Amino acid sequence: MRYNGFSYLIGEGFSNVLKNKKSTIISIMTMVCTMFLFGIFFSIGVNVNSVLEQVQLKQGIQVFIWDETTEDQRLQLESEIKTLDGINTVVFKNKQQALDDFKEMMKDRKEFLKAYEGENNIFPASYVVTLTNLEKSNEIQDEIKRIGAKIATEGRSQEVNLDIEESTEHDSVIKEITSSDNAITALITIVKGVRIAILVIFIILLVISITIISNTIRLTVHARRKEISIMKYVGATNGFIRWPFIIEGIIIGIIAALITLLVVGVLYDFVIQKIQTSAVLQKMNITLLSFIEIAKPITIVYAILGIGIGIIGSSMSMKKYLEV
Repeated sequence: MRYNGFSYLIGEGFSNVLKNKKSTIISIMTMVCTMFLFGIFFSIGVNVNSVLEQVQLKQGIQVFIWDETTEDQRLQLESEIKTLDGINTVVFKNKQQALDDFKEMMKDRKEFLKAYEGENNIFPASYVVTLTNLEKSNEIQDEIKRIGAKIATEGRSQEVNLDIEESTEHDSVIKEITSSDNAITALITIVKGVRIAILVIFIILLVISITIISNTIRLTVHARRKEISIMKYVGATNGFIRWPFIIEGIIIGIIAALITLLVVGVLYDFVIQKIQTSAVLQKMNITLLSFIEIAKPITIVYAILGIGIGIIGSSMSMKKYLEV
């Protein structure tokens, strides 16, 4: 009996979809349009997050140290920086490497830089520190400064204990810390703005989709209002009357989700390939996500949207006719 009742409800849901072909097609097309727009902004959002993660792994804080810093102090500084939360990599660059890097930047004037070879090298050694979270940049810089000052203080204490007359004149083993704070702040602001915009657009599209599908199903319900009244008179429960229309909404939502997924999948890879070949991304060595990489999350989102909008829209459209 339960099986027959369930089969009847499913059958009625499919029957409603086929009977009202015109309204069904309009609902599907409208949902495809709204879900397609959501898919665009969803794709932008996941790629923005991916780009941010890649930039975070490459963005460096450069920690310059004084020439007077001892090997033990240098190693202690490196060790303690690595223990900080939010650190990705810590790479040491000695004075010669710093000079070589500058030579690469000044390719046309390499001969001029020969005067700085050996003991005349004025370029300080440094650590290039990359982060896992750009938002912690200022916090990590403050922690590194604190570590540098602590190591210098410990060094002076040891010199006093050993009766060494000449002590380090610097208050920290760190000479300077440089970073692209303005660029980091701008990037974080852009990412936050994109996330908020996507959330707002998602809510707007969700409301539009629910309204459209509920209005469409309301037309079907209105056309069958006499049948619904008769069913109520003979004792049919609200749930028994409501479920065929809910199933109709779910079917429309799933069909729209599948069509949108196919369209987005084809267009996404085409557009991404065009963008990926741009000189800017290649120069920055940043890659965008392929559709295969976002297929799982966007499929889940579309499934939830399609089924959810179908259920909510159908329930809303049935409310008026099921009131006692």
